[in-house]
Amino acid sequence: MTHDPRDDNGAFGGRGRGGEPVFNLPTGILAAMVLLAGIYVLQAYVLSPDAAQSFVFTFAFSPLRYVYPLSEQGLEWLWTPVTYSLLHGSIEHIAFNSLWLAAFGTPVFRRIGGTRFMAFWVFSAAAGAALHAAVNWGQPTFMIGASAVVSALMGAACRFALGPGSRLSFGHLRPRLTIAEALADRTVRVFAGVWFLGNILIAVGLPLIGDVSGSIAWDAHIGGFLFGFLLFSLFDPQR
Repeated sequence: MTHDPRDDNGAFGGRGRGGEPVFNLPTGILAAMVLLAGIYVLQAYVLSPDAAQSFVFTFAFSPLRYVYPLSEQGLEWLWTPVTYSLLHGSIEHIAFNSLWLAAFGTPVFRRIGGTRFMAFWVFSAAAGAALHAAVNWGQPTFMIGASAVVSALMGAACRFALGPGSRLSFGHLRPRLTIAEALADRTVRVFAGVWFLGNILIAVGLPLIGDVSGSIAWDAHIGGFLFGFLLFSLFDPQR
């Protein structure tokens, strides 16, 4: 199923000159941003400090959970590889992730639709959590934030929306590249190279823009990006 940009079904906002939407976000992306903001408001401003701490413990991801037998603990190990992606540590943290969610989530959402997008979110969050757990096995840390999902959306966009002369906003109309074709594209190589370089710098301890809520889970970013880049075809109905 393709989408005609002249028909912008699912976009939020009125239309400006020439019929272009003023706020060109799919309703699903806007709903995701509102959900993230609502959860943060609940966590930071509604719950008491003790309740907020319990909330984070219940829904944040920790590699330590998987050191102990799963039968001897609650079911947090089951849902936290996904629910951590809905929590954020500060207004700056959620604003940064929402910005990139709007930019890269929009073409992916338009291309694969709401149901596949939700499935993509779940599995990409789990992929980021899996690599984070592998790198930090047994550590008593708690990871929150949608950065792994955003990274997966960036990886997915490399398969269809970042070719030469393309506009990211209408990139969902382009054919999907194979992995080899994407790697052969100079725009994709430069984008991915800069992205990986930034995360490597974070890994060695150099803070970059977006380091707004403590330690950055660079490994979850890489896990998400690789998932989106390598496995996007599993979610893409278009050839």
